[in-house]
Amino acid sequence: MNALKKLFGGNTRQFGMIFALVALIIFFQFATAGRTLTPGNVINLFNGNSYILILAIGMVLVIIAGHIDLSVGSVAAFVGVTVALIMQDWNVPWYAGILLGLVLGALIGAWQGFWTAYVGIPAFIVTLAGMLLFRGFNQFVGKSNTIPVPADFQYIGSGYLPEVGPSTGYNNLTLLLGLLAVAFVIFGELRARRTAKALGAEVPEGWVMVTKLVLVCGAILYATYLFATGRPGTSFPIPGLILAVLVLIYGFISSKTVVGRHIYAVGGNRHAAELSGVQSKKVNFLVMMNMSILAGLAGMIFVGRSTASGPFDGVGWELDAIAAVFIGGAAVTGGVGTVIGSIVGGLVMAVLNNGLQLLGVGADLTQIIKGLVLLVAVAFDVYNKSQGKRSIIGMLTQSFNRPSGGAALQPDEVTSTKETISREA
Repeated sequence: MNALKKLFGGNTRQFGMIFALVALIIFFQFATAGRTLTPGNVINLFNGNSYILILAIGMVLVIIAGHIDLSVGSVAAFVGVTVALIMQDWNVPWYAGILLGLVLGALIGAWQGFWTAYVGIPAFIVTLAGMLLFRGFNQFVGKSNTIPVPADFQYIGSGYLPEVGPSTGYNNLTLLLGLLAVAFVIFGELRARRTAKALGAEVPEGWVMVTKLVLVCGAILYATYLFATGRPGTSFPIPGLILAVLVLIYGFISSKTVVGRHIYAVGGNRHAAELSGVQSKKVNFLVMMNMSILAGLAGMIFVGRSTASGPFDGVGWELDAIAAVFIGGAAVTGGVGTVIGSIVGGLVMAVLNNGLQLLGVGADLTQIIKGLVLLVAVAFDVYNKSQGKRSIIGMLTQSFNRPSGGAALQPDEVTSTKETISREA
Protein backbone atom coordinates (compact mmCIF):
# COMPACT_ATOMS: atom_id res chain seq x y z
CA MET A 1 0.00 0.00 0.00
CA ASN A 2 2.84 2.39 0.80
CA ALA A 3 4.29 1.73 -2.66
CA LEU A 4 0.93 2.56 -4.24
CA LYS A 5 0.65 5.75 -2.20
CA LYS A 6 4.10 6.82 -3.36
CA LEU A 7 3.30 5.87 -6.93
CA PHE A 8 0.04 7.81 -7.06
CA GLY A 9 0.90 10.85 -4.98
CA GLY A 10 -0.17 9.59 -1.56
CA ASN A 11 -3.91 9.47 -2.32
CA THR A 12 -5.01 6.17 -3.81
CA ARG A 13 -8.71 7.19 -3.66
CA GLN A 14 -8.14 9.61 -6.50
CA PHE A 15 -7.17 6.65 -8.65
CA GLY A 16 -9.83 4.22 -7.45
CA MET A 17 -11.85 4.68 -10.64
CA ILE A 18 -8.75 4.14 -12.79
CA PHE A 19 -8.24 0.81 -11.05
CA ALA A 20 -11.93 0.03 -11.59
CA LEU A 21 -11.63 0.95 -15.28
CA VAL A 22 -8.57 -1.26 -15.76
CA ALA A 23 -10.25 -4.12 -13.87
CA LEU A 24 -13.38 -3.82 -16.04
CA ILE A 25 -11.35 -3.86 -19.26
CA ILE A 26 -9.38 -6.94 -18.13
CA PHE A 27 -12.57 -8.72 -17.02
CA PHE A 28 -14.43 -8.08 -20.29
CA GLN A 29 -11.32 -8.92 -22.32
CA PHE A 30 -11.38 -12.43 -20.85
CA ALA A 31 -15.18 -12.72 -20.67
CA THR A 32 -15.63 -11.77 -24.34
CA ALA A 33 -12.77 -13.98 -25.58
CA GLY A 34 -10.61 -11.01 -26.58
CA ARG A 35 -13.26 -8.97 -28.40
CA THR A 36 -13.04 -5.95 -26.05
CA LEU A 37 -9.54 -4.80 -26.96
CA THR A 38 -9.80 -5.16 -30.71
CA PRO A 39 -9.07 -2.05 -32.81
CA GLY A 40 -12.58 -1.93 -34.24
CA ASN A 41 -14.28 -2.19 -30.85
CA VAL A 42 -12.06 0.44 -29.22
CA ILE A 43 -12.65 2.87 -32.10
CA ASN A 44 -16.41 2.30 -31.94
CA LEU A 45 -16.36 2.75 -28.17
CA PHE A 46 -14.76 6.20 -28.50
CA ASN A 47 -16.94 7.20 -31.45
CA GLY A 48 -20.11 6.15 -29.68
CA ASN A 49 -19.41 7.88 -26.38
CA SER A 50 -17.40 10.99 -27.26
CA TYR A 51 -20.44 13.28 -27.07
CA ILE A 52 -21.28 12.05 -23.55
CA LEU A 53 -17.67 12.58 -22.43
CA ILE A 54 -17.79 16.14 -23.84
CA LEU A 55 -20.97 16.76 -21.86
CA ALA A 56 -19.24 15.38 -18.76
CA ILE A 57 -16.48 18.01 -19.07
CA GLY A 58 -19.01 20.83 -18.83
CA MET A 59 -21.15 19.04 -16.26
CA VAL A 60 -18.26 18.55 -13.82
CA LEU A 61 -17.67 22.32 -13.73
CA VAL A 62 -21.39 22.91 -13.13
CA ILE A 63 -21.43 20.37 -10.30
CA ILE A 64 -18.19 21.70 -8.78
CA ALA A 65 -19.87 25.12 -8.67
CA GLY A 66 -22.71 23.54 -6.68
CA HIS A 67 -25.34 23.31 -9.43
CA ILE A 68 -26.68 20.76 -11.88
CA ASP A 69 -27.89 20.97 -15.50
CA LEU A 70 -30.80 18.79 -16.57
CA SER A 71 -31.25 20.44 -19.96
CA VAL A 72 -28.07 19.35 -21.78
CA GLY A 73 -29.79 16.63 -23.83
CA SER A 74 -32.55 18.97 -24.99
CA VAL A 75 -30.09 21.79 -25.71
CA ALA A 76 -27.90 19.43 -27.74
CA ALA A 77 -30.91 18.22 -29.74
CA PHE A 78 -32.16 21.78 -30.38
CA VAL A 79 -28.75 23.01 -31.55
CA GLY A 80 -28.33 19.91 -33.73
CA VAL A 81 -31.67 20.29 -35.53
CA THR A 82 -31.21 24.06 -35.95
CA VAL A 83 -27.77 23.65 -37.53
CA ALA A 84 -29.06 20.85 -39.78
CA LEU A 85 -31.94 23.04 -40.99
CA ILE A 86 -29.69 26.07 -41.55
CA MET A 87 -27.31 24.04 -43.70
CA GLN A 88 -30.15 22.38 -45.62
CA ASP A 89 -32.41 25.39 -46.27
CA TRP A 90 -29.89 28.24 -46.47
CA ASN A 91 -26.94 26.36 -48.03
CA VAL A 92 -24.69 27.48 -45.18
CA PRO A 93 -21.23 25.77 -45.36
CA TRP A 94 -20.41 23.23 -42.68
CA TYR A 95 -17.84 25.36 -40.85
CA ALA A 96 -20.29 28.28 -40.62
CA GLY A 97 -22.92 25.85 -39.37
CA ILE A 98 -20.61 24.72 -36.56
CA LEU A 99 -19.87 28.33 -35.62
CA LEU A 100 -23.58 29.20 -35.59
CA GLY A 101 -24.26 26.14 -33.44
CA LEU A 102 -21.69 27.25 -30.86
CA VAL A 103 -23.16 30.78 -30.83
CA LEU A 104 -26.66 29.35 -30.36
CA GLY A 105 -25.35 27.21 -27.47
CA ALA A 106 -23.80 30.33 -25.90
CA LEU A 107 -27.08 32.24 -26.17
CA ILE A 108 -28.99 29.37 -24.56
CA GLY A 109 -26.38 29.20 -21.81
CA ALA A 110 -26.62 32.95 -21.25
CA TRP A 111 -30.41 32.60 -20.89
CA GLN A 112 -30.09 29.85 -18.28
CA GLY A 113 -27.13 31.51 -16.58
CA PHE A 114 -29.10 34.75 -16.20
CA TRP A 115 -31.96 33.06 -14.35
CA THR A 116 -29.57 31.03 -12.21
CA ALA A 117 -26.92 33.62 -11.34
CA TYR A 118 -28.72 36.98 -11.38
CA VAL A 119 -32.34 36.10 -10.56
CA GLY A 120 -31.40 33.44 -8.02
CA ILE A 121 -33.58 30.56 -9.23
CA PRO A 122 -31.92 27.22 -8.41
CA ALA A 123 -30.21 25.69 -11.43
CA PHE A 124 -32.24 22.52 -10.92
CA ILE A 125 -35.46 24.42 -11.65
CA VAL A 126 -34.02 26.57 -14.44
CA THR A 127 -32.58 23.62 -16.32
CA LEU A 128 -35.67 21.47 -15.68
CA ALA A 129 -37.64 24.20 -17.42
CA GLY A 130 -34.92 24.34 -20.09
CA MET A 131 -35.21 20.59 -20.64
CA LEU A 132 -38.92 20.97 -21.46
CA LEU A 133 -38.46 24.24 -23.33
CA PHE A 134 -35.70 23.17 -25.69
CA ARG A 135 -37.15 19.70 -26.24
CA GLY A 136 -40.26 21.46 -27.42
CA PHE A 137 -38.23 23.82 -29.61
CA ASN A 138 -36.43 20.81 -31.11
CA GLN A 139 -39.69 19.22 -32.21
CA PHE A 140 -41.28 22.55 -33.22
CA VAL A 141 -38.36 23.68 -35.39
CA GLY A 142 -37.70 20.25 -36.88
CA LYS A 143 -41.43 19.36 -37.11
CA SER A 144 -40.44 15.95 -35.68
CA ASN A 145 -38.72 15.09 -38.97
CA THR A 146 -35.32 13.57 -39.65
CA ILE A 147 -33.08 16.19 -41.28
CA PRO A 148 -29.92 15.01 -43.09
CA VAL A 149 -26.64 16.91 -42.90
CA PRO A 150 -23.99 17.25 -45.66
CA ALA A 151 -21.06 14.84 -45.90
CA ASP A 152 -18.52 17.51 -44.87
CA PHE A 153 -20.39 18.12 -41.62
CA GLN A 154 -20.50 14.38 -40.89
CA TYR A 155 -16.71 14.43 -40.62
CA ILE A 156 -16.79 15.93 -37.09
CA GLY A 157 -18.83 12.97 -35.86
CA SER A 158 -17.57 10.03 -37.87
CA GLY A 159 -14.30 11.13 -39.49
CA TYR A 160 -10.81 9.73 -38.95
CA LEU A 161 -7.29 11.08 -39.21
CA PRO A 162 -6.26 10.78 -42.88
CA GLU A 163 -3.45 8.63 -44.27
CA VAL A 164 -0.30 10.67 -44.97
CA GLY A 165 3.35 9.88 -45.61
CA PRO A 166 4.99 6.57 -46.50
CA SER A 167 3.24 3.22 -46.14
CA THR A 168 4.18 1.79 -42.72
CA GLY A 169 1.27 -0.56 -42.15
CA TYR A 170 -0.08 1.89 -39.56
CA ASN A 171 -1.84 5.22 -39.70
CA ASN A 172 1.08 7.66 -39.51
CA LEU A 173 -0.85 10.57 -38.02
CA THR A 174 -2.20 8.34 -35.25
CA LEU A 175 1.34 7.15 -34.46
CA LEU A 176 2.55 10.76 -34.41
CA LEU A 177 -0.31 11.73 -32.09
CA GLY A 178 0.55 8.89 -29.71
CA LEU A 179 4.24 9.81 -29.64
CA LEU A 180 3.37 13.46 -28.96
CA ALA A 181 1.14 12.36 -26.08
CA VAL A 182 3.98 10.30 -24.58
CA ALA A 183 6.40 13.22 -24.95
CA PHE A 184 3.86 15.54 -23.31
CA VAL A 185 3.40 13.19 -20.33
CA ILE A 186 7.17 12.79 -19.80
CA PHE A 187 7.81 16.52 -20.15
CA GLY A 188 4.98 17.36 -17.73
CA GLU A 189 6.22 14.91 -15.11
CA LEU A 190 9.84 16.11 -15.33
CA ARG A 191 8.74 19.76 -15.24
CA ALA A 192 6.57 19.18 -12.17
CA ARG A 193 9.45 17.38 -10.43
CA ARG A 194 11.90 20.17 -11.26
CA THR A 195 9.46 22.84 -10.03
CA ALA A 196 8.87 20.96 -6.77
CA LYS A 197 12.61 20.71 -6.17
CA ALA A 198 13.09 24.41 -6.87
CA LEU A 199 10.39 25.25 -4.31
CA GLY A 200 12.02 22.97 -1.73
CA ALA A 201 9.09 20.53 -1.68
CA GLU A 202 9.52 16.82 -1.12
CA VAL A 203 9.66 14.81 -4.35
CA PRO A 204 9.11 11.05 -4.72
CA GLU A 205 12.02 8.69 -5.30
CA GLY A 206 13.29 8.18 -8.82
CA TRP A 207 11.84 4.67 -9.14
CA VAL A 208 8.36 5.99 -8.34
CA MET A 209 8.53 8.51 -11.19
CA VAL A 210 9.97 5.95 -13.63
CA THR A 211 7.34 3.31 -12.75
CA LYS A 212 4.53 5.85 -13.12
CA LEU A 213 5.84 7.00 -16.51
CA VAL A 214 6.25 3.42 -17.75
CA LEU A 215 2.65 2.55 -16.80
CA VAL A 216 1.08 5.70 -18.27
CA CYS A 217 3.19 5.77 -21.43
CA GLY A 218 2.70 2.04 -21.94
CA ALA A 219 -1.09 2.50 -21.82
CA ILE A 220 -0.89 5.41 -24.30
CA LEU A 221 1.30 3.44 -26.72
CA TYR A 222 -0.95 0.39 -26.58
CA ALA A 223 -4.01 2.55 -27.27
CA THR A 224 -2.10 4.18 -30.13
CA TYR A 225 -1.36 0.72 -31.56
CA LEU A 226 -5.05 -0.22 -31.42
CA PHE A 227 -6.18 3.00 -33.12
CA ALA A 228 -3.44 2.80 -35.78
CA THR A 229 -4.18 -0.80 -36.77
CA GLY A 230 -7.92 -0.66 -37.38
CA ARG A 231 -9.58 -1.71 -40.60
CA PRO A 232 -8.60 0.28 -43.71
CA GLY A 233 -10.05 3.78 -43.68
CA THR A 234 -10.16 4.04 -39.88
CA SER A 235 -7.69 5.52 -37.41
CA PHE A 236 -7.94 7.82 -34.40
CA PRO A 237 -11.47 9.28 -34.66
CA ILE A 238 -12.04 13.04 -35.07
CA PRO A 239 -14.53 13.14 -32.13
CA GLY A 240 -11.76 11.62 -29.98
CA LEU A 241 -9.37 14.32 -31.17
CA ILE A 242 -11.89 17.05 -30.28
CA LEU A 243 -12.37 15.40 -26.87
CA ALA A 244 -8.61 15.25 -26.22
CA VAL A 245 -8.21 18.96 -27.04
CA LEU A 246 -11.11 19.84 -24.73
CA VAL A 247 -9.64 17.74 -21.89
CA LEU A 248 -6.33 19.59 -22.19
CA ILE A 249 -7.98 23.02 -22.31
CA TYR A 250 -10.47 22.46 -19.50
CA GLY A 251 -7.97 20.52 -17.38
CA PHE A 252 -5.67 23.53 -17.57
CA ILE A 253 -8.45 26.05 -16.90
CA SER A 254 -9.81 24.17 -13.89
CA SER A 255 -6.45 23.53 -12.22
CA LYS A 256 -4.12 26.34 -13.27
CA THR A 257 -6.19 29.50 -13.73
CA VAL A 258 -7.93 32.00 -11.49
CA VAL A 259 -11.30 31.18 -13.06
CA GLY A 260 -10.84 27.51 -12.17
CA ARG A 261 -9.98 28.30 -8.56
CA HIS A 262 -13.01 30.57 -8.30
CA ILE A 263 -15.31 27.77 -9.50
CA TYR A 264 -13.98 25.47 -6.76
CA ALA A 265 -14.26 28.28 -4.22
CA VAL A 266 -17.89 29.06 -5.08
CA GLY A 267 -18.82 25.39 -4.96
CA GLY A 268 -16.97 24.81 -1.68
CA ASN A 269 -18.53 27.74 0.15
CA ARG A 270 -20.15 30.59 -1.74
CA HIS A 271 -20.23 33.02 1.16
CA ALA A 272 -16.57 32.51 2.05
CA ALA A 273 -15.67 32.88 -1.62
CA GLU A 274 -17.56 36.18 -1.89
CA LEU A 275 -15.78 37.48 1.21
CA SER A 276 -12.50 36.57 -0.52
CA GLY A 277 -13.43 38.73 -3.49
CA VAL A 278 -14.85 36.08 -5.82
CA GLN A 279 -17.75 37.29 -7.98
CA SER A 280 -19.98 34.26 -7.52
CA LYS A 281 -22.73 35.49 -9.87
CA LYS A 282 -20.28 35.86 -12.73
CA VAL A 283 -18.81 32.41 -12.00
CA ASN A 284 -22.26 30.78 -11.97
CA PHE A 285 -23.21 32.56 -15.18
CA LEU A 286 -20.05 31.39 -16.94
CA VAL A 287 -20.32 27.73 -15.91
CA MET A 288 -23.95 27.56 -17.07
CA MET A 289 -23.14 29.23 -20.38
CA ASN A 290 -20.10 27.01 -20.90
CA MET A 291 -22.25 23.92 -20.30
CA SER A 292 -24.67 24.87 -23.06
CA ILE A 293 -21.84 25.63 -25.50
CA LEU A 294 -20.42 22.14 -24.92
CA ALA A 295 -23.94 20.67 -25.16
CA GLY A 296 -24.30 22.33 -28.56
CA LEU A 297 -20.95 20.89 -29.67
CA ALA A 298 -21.93 17.42 -28.43
CA GLY A 299 -25.22 17.68 -30.29
CA MET A 300 -23.47 18.59 -33.55
CA ILE A 301 -20.99 15.71 -33.16
CA PHE A 302 -23.86 13.28 -32.60
CA VAL A 303 -25.74 14.61 -35.64
CA GLY A 304 -22.55 14.29 -37.70
CA ARG A 305 -22.13 10.68 -36.60
CA SER A 306 -25.80 9.86 -37.22
CA THR A 307 -25.70 11.69 -40.61
CA ALA A 308 -29.03 13.35 -39.66
CA SER A 309 -30.84 15.17 -36.87
CA GLY A 310 -33.84 13.40 -35.36
CA PRO A 311 -36.66 14.30 -32.95
CA PHE A 312 -35.41 11.91 -30.26
CA ASP A 313 -31.77 13.03 -30.18
CA GLY A 314 -30.43 13.81 -26.72
CA VAL A 315 -32.95 11.81 -24.71
CA GLY A 316 -31.34 10.76 -21.41
CA TRP A 317 -27.94 12.33 -22.16
CA GLU A 318 -28.06 14.49 -19.05
CA LEU A 319 -28.33 11.39 -16.86
CA ASP A 320 -25.32 9.75 -18.51
CA ALA A 321 -23.24 12.92 -18.10
CA ILE A 322 -24.23 13.37 -14.45
CA ALA A 323 -23.50 9.69 -13.73
CA ALA A 324 -20.04 10.01 -15.34
CA VAL A 325 -19.21 13.03 -13.17
CA PHE A 326 -20.28 11.42 -9.90
CA ILE A 327 -18.59 8.11 -10.69
CA GLY A 328 -15.46 10.16 -11.45
CA GLY A 329 -15.34 11.43 -7.87
CA ALA A 330 -17.26 14.73 -7.86
CA ALA A 331 -19.08 15.58 -4.64
CA VAL A 332 -22.85 16.11 -4.63
CA THR A 333 -22.37 19.19 -2.41
CA GLY A 334 -19.98 20.86 -4.90
CA GLY A 335 -16.41 22.05 -4.53
CA VAL A 336 -14.83 18.68 -5.44
CA GLY A 337 -14.21 17.02 -8.80
CA THR A 338 -11.81 17.00 -11.74
CA VAL A 339 -12.08 16.97 -15.51
CA ILE A 340 -9.91 13.86 -15.75
CA GLY A 341 -12.04 12.15 -13.10
CA SER A 342 -15.24 12.81 -15.06
CA ILE A 343 -13.64 11.39 -18.22
CA VAL A 344 -12.56 8.27 -16.33
CA GLY A 345 -16.07 7.97 -14.88
CA GLY A 346 -17.55 8.28 -18.36
CA LEU A 347 -15.18 5.62 -19.68
CA VAL A 348 -16.17 3.27 -16.84
CA MET A 349 -19.81 3.58 -17.92
CA ALA A 350 -18.88 3.25 -21.60
CA VAL A 351 -16.74 0.11 -21.07
CA LEU A 352 -19.43 -1.39 -18.86
CA ASN A 353 -22.09 -0.72 -21.46
CA ASN A 354 -19.91 -2.02 -24.31
CA GLY A 355 -18.80 -5.14 -22.45
CA LEU A 356 -22.33 -6.08 -21.45
CA GLN A 357 -23.48 -5.64 -25.06
CA LEU A 358 -20.68 -7.92 -26.28
CA LEU A 359 -21.79 -10.51 -23.72
CA GLY A 360 -25.36 -10.28 -24.99
CA VAL A 361 -26.79 -8.90 -21.75
CA GLY A 362 -30.21 -7.32 -22.24
CA ALA A 363 -30.96 -3.62 -21.89
CA ASP A 364 -32.90 -4.19 -18.67
CA LEU A 365 -30.02 -5.88 -16.84
CA THR A 366 -27.57 -3.32 -18.27
CA GLN A 367 -29.57 -0.47 -16.73
CA ILE A 368 -29.73 -2.29 -13.38
CA ILE A 369 -25.97 -2.87 -13.32
CA LYS A 370 -25.19 0.73 -14.34
CA GLY A 371 -27.50 2.01 -11.61
CA LEU A 372 -25.79 -0.13 -8.99
CA VAL A 373 -22.34 1.05 -10.15
CA LEU A 374 -23.42 4.68 -9.76
CA LEU A 375 -24.87 4.01 -6.31
CA VAL A 376 -21.75 2.18 -5.11
CA ALA A 377 -19.44 4.92 -6.44
CA VAL A 378 -21.31 7.70 -4.63
CA ALA A 379 -21.63 5.57 -1.48
CA PHE A 380 -17.85 5.05 -1.56
CA ASP A 381 -17.35 8.82 -1.75
CA VAL A 382 -19.77 9.45 1.13
CA TYR A 383 -18.08 6.75 3.22
CA ASN A 384 -14.65 8.29 2.65
CA LYS A 385 -15.94 11.68 3.76
CA SER A 386 -17.47 10.18 6.88
CA GLN A 387 -14.04 8.74 7.69
CA GLY A 388 -12.46 12.19 7.41
CA LYS A 389 -10.54 11.44 4.23
CA ARG A 390 -10.32 14.32 1.79
CA SER A 391 -9.47 14.49 -1.86
CA ILE A 392 -6.56 16.49 -3.21
CA ILE A 393 -8.94 19.17 -4.48
CA GLY A 394 -10.74 19.18 -1.15
CA MET A 395 -7.46 19.87 0.66
CA LEU A 396 -6.54 22.64 -1.80
CA THR A 397 -9.86 24.37 -1.14
CA GLN A 398 -10.09 23.69 2.59
CA SER A 399 -9.70 27.37 3.40
CA PHE A 400 -12.99 27.99 1.63
CA ASN A 401 -14.69 24.94 3.13
CA ARG A 402 -13.99 25.84 6.73
CA PRO A 403 -16.30 28.53 8.18
CA SER A 404 -14.84 30.84 10.79
CA GLY A 405 -17.41 29.78 13.41
CA GLY A 406 -21.05 29.06 14.06
CA ALA A 407 -23.18 26.76 11.94
CA ALA A 408 -21.65 25.20 8.85
CA LEU A 409 -22.46 27.07 5.66
CA GLN A 410 -23.83 25.14 2.71
CA PRO A 411 -23.15 26.16 -0.89
CA ASP A 412 -26.75 25.77 -1.91
CA GLU A 413 -28.02 28.04 0.84
CA VAL A 414 -30.08 30.81 -0.72
CA THR A 415 -29.32 33.54 1.79
CA SER A 416 -26.94 36.30 0.74
CA THR A 417 -23.50 36.80 2.17
CA LYS A 418 -24.49 40.00 4.00
CA GLU A 419 -27.48 38.28 5.59
CA THR A 420 -25.29 35.42 6.71
CA ILE A 421 -22.78 37.79 8.30
CA SER A 422 -25.57 39.66 10.12
CA ARG A 423 -27.08 36.42 11.33
CA GLU A 424 -23.81 35.18 12.77
CA ALA A 425 -22.86 38.54 14.34
